[in-house]
Amino acid sequence: MTTRIFHLSDPHFGVENRPGLAEFASAVRAERPDLVLCTGDLTQRATHGQFAEAGEYFAGLGTRVVLCAGNHDMPYYNLWERFTDPYRRFRQLYAEVGSEFASDDLVLVPLKTTVRVQPRFPWSDGFVRADALQATIQHLGRLTGDTRLKIVTCHHPLLPAREGERNPTIGGNDAFAAIADAGADAVVSGHVHIPFDLRRSANGAAVRMIGAGTLSTRLRGAPAGYNVLTCSRDSGIEVEQRVVGET
Repeated sequence: MTTRIFHLSDPHFGVENRPGLAEFASAVRAERPDLVLCTGDLTQRATHGQFAEAGEYFAGLGTRVVLCAGNHDMPYYNLWERFTDPYRRFRQLYAEVGSEFASDDLVLVPLKTTVRVQPRFPWSDGFVRADALQATIQHLGRLTGDTRLKIVTCHHPLLPAREGERNPTIGGNDAFAAIADAGADAVVSGHVHIPFDLRRSANGAAVRMIGAGTLSTRLRGAPAGYNVLTCSRDSGIEVEQRVVGET
């Protein structure tokens, strides 16, 4: 038995890739994965209209959905709401279509990498707060002895693409080491709009880093696409990177 996850990220409703999203939806209906996972930046400017469009799309897929919040999913124009309740609009969408997920093969463990404000500008890159990391470590701790794959889901990659480069995610190095020590098998994310599949180690523990590209029109050197993850507690994770628009 295996668990198949269709992993997309950064659709940025408002500047979405409509043909790409239609192709993704057709693949979901034809192949019937166990889960659709979206690792953040559902919207471009977190407007009510953009969240409504995202909600309609994900609800229409007809399968289980798990959503992560991205830096674009906090209000850009309503600063009062951004500082007082930045995830209110995302929480409403999550309540409608999102859920937690576990199967015979894996458990998804969320890690929050977004904050309403940072001690730098711009505020788009990742920031792992101590309380967010602690919640993830506690979740992993409850899974000690569980032989299923433990996959941490977040929006921002915890480490840079190349070893030795400056890490754009504040707290990312410590977070990666902590979740490696806690027994995570993989970290699945988005944000950079370029797919990747890397193996990194911390304190002797190896962790897979898997990222999806984008299904928006905001390309950054890679074509629009998504990942298909085939997960087995016995054989691990197989990653297929798909490009939309190819025939």
